[in-house]
Amino acid sequence: MMFEPPFVAADQFESQLQRLGHAVIAPASLPAGLGCSADALAELAPFWDDLPADAYLKDGGHYRFRRHSCFVAQGQTLTAAPHRAHWQPLDYNALHGGIERMFEPIAAAATTQAAWTQMLLGLARIASHLRGEQAWFIEAHQFRIDTTDGIGRPTPEGAHRDGVDLVAVFLVDRQGVKGGESRVFEAAGPNGQRFTMSAPWTLLLLDDERVIHETTPIQPAAAHGHRDTLVVTLRAGGFQGPDA
Repeated sequence: MMFEPPFVAADQFESQLQRLGHAVIAPASLPAGLGCSADALAELAPFWDDLPADAYLKDGGHYRFRRHSCFVAQGQTLTAAPHRAHWQPLDYNALHGGIERMFEPIAAAATTQAAWTQMLLGLARIASHLRGEQAWFIEAHQFRIDTTDGIGRPTPEGAHRDGVDLVAVFLVDRQGVKGGESRVFEAAGPNGQRFTMSAPWTLLLLDDERVIHETTPIQPAAAHGHRDTLVVTLRAGGFQGPDA
């Protein structure tokens, strides 16, 4: 059984994010929420067809492909940061934490599109409304999880937090798979929600201090099944790193 996402109205998602620690925004609400449309973002989708394999999977799997780039948002200005490794502490990622993982950068042809800048600056505005106006250190991750080997795991580390302030998970595409249910739980309470994002450019926003999240494994429902997402994290004070 697939549960529909609990979409919140465009004029209410920020208050829900503050109240509950999470909100799901329908593609049609993106212009009001981020200042860019799902149609404009859809022009980025072909860039998911050229993702290198993730060479760091400790479970021995071959189901994840990804790229990673970093940016800094300050006011109305978005600046590309020098390419750097992705790093998380073991406290937040028990499977892959504590190591510097260097991925290929997201294609410049994608990150120079107007919709990309509008999207990241829109997320920075949301983060500032949540935590106060400041610079935001942004990491963007393109993911493709496929079912060539039978099962693909979007979050092999399990339910987790990311050690940032705001997490944005966009569903980019979903083809020929079953499973992939999003689950969000209170970090300090018993409540949670489960739902399946299926419409391209559905957006899940998470206050990382207040909730933990995971996505269940996917299984093939047709040949060459895959699930594509864009995960964007925003952190105050600087990027995560071994010396941060």
